Amino acid sequence: MKKQQQSVTSLPQSPTEERHQRMVRYTIAMSIRMLCFILVFIVPGWWMLVCAIGAVVLPYFAVILANVSMNKGGAVVERPGAIIRIEPRPEDRL
Repeated sequence: MKKQQQSVTSLPQSPTEERHQRMVRYTIAMSIRMLCFILVFIVPGWWMLVCAIGAVVLPYFAVILANVSMNKGGAVVERPGAIIRIEPRPEDRL
């Protein structure tokens, strides 16, 4: 069976890039929450209730979305096949 060659494009996203994307999603969700807080005092009728529910419920979903990893796994990164663990010889242990 032929081994698949590892390529740079099949590697998972770096932790720094993933953290940045999660921070952007969290910031967007919290901005929508602040907009809901402001709209509670502006909109009349049952729309005020919708905005109030959004302001209360959005933090829960924002944290859930911020903690979800978007790495699809990519290809499995394999260690080189030439690396073999070498045990010391019994006479070297003395």
